[in-house]
Amino acid sequence: MNLNSHKAWIEIKDYTIIVFGLVLYAFGWTSFLLTNEITTGGIAGVSALIFFGTKIPVAISYFTLNALLLIAAIRILGIQFCIRTIFGVIVMTLLLSFFGMYIKEPLITGEPFMSCIIGGILCGAGIGIVFTHNGSTGGTDIIAAMINKYKEISLGRSILYCDFLIISSSYVLFHSIEKIVFGIVVMAVMTYTCDMVINGVRRSIQILIFSEKYEEIADRINKDINRGVTILDGMGWYSKQPKKVLVILAKRNESLSIFRLVKEIDPHAFISQSNVVGVYGEGFDKIKG
Repeated sequence: MNLNSHKAWIEIKDYTIIVFGLVLYAFGWTSFLLTNEITTGGIAGVSALIFFGTKIPVAISYFTLNALLLIAAIRILGIQFCIRTIFGVIVMTLLLSFFGMYIKEPLITGEPFMSCIIGGILCGAGIGIVFTHNGSTGGTDIIAAMINKYKEISLGRSILYCDFLIISSSYVLFHSIEKIVFGIVVMAVMTYTCDMVINGVRRSIQILIFSEKYEEIADRINKDINRGVTILDGMGWYSKQPKKVLVILAKRNESLSIFRLVKEIDPHAFISQSNVVGVYGEGFDKIKG
């Protein structure tokens, strides 16, 4: 398999898994949350509020709101950030239309809390699968990324603020604290499930790479992954031969791309990956103190 075919296969696999994650999310949200009038965060939550208030199909408002955000994001963040987001929004819109046509009633009747749990698990698992393959469902992810570019507010905190505001807004329609509580439960379950699926993918990692092709690997990591590389001098104790060791600090969700890159250049490379408690400096968290 040549290089172009290998890259094409990886792209196809990523997009296929992203679609699977979006199916889980759309099914869980339509079947267990929307039909029980439970509001979640994100653009899906805003679309649900619009649907409850005006009966405009969620797929229409979901696509329209995301399209407006994407136009702004392309100008601010660039087209590269938005390619997979555009794909995710289009697929999600089609899935919401499909499930919306056939699912009109809750799959579990008279059990809104159980629907919260099951819907939150399905949605969280779906989002986690999408994120682990560098996909996006759009919505508050876009807003958070734009805020993060200009303000010292983390992505997670920005998304949390946006989602809490959207869920709280359901009180205007339903005048029910219970609906807000259900929405917060869904948000908590989704967040926990997503984190379990991703398994700490957004945490930082340290990778050590031992390879004779260290220069080519270092250049590609710099250019393709946009991460810094430090080269240390070492020596194999058994062979008594000098060795070069590449040290990379990266986000956990970048590890798959780094492993694929190293395998492409040198399938016989030796790699060690470890979690780190914190990484501070440019490209990571601000230095504490």
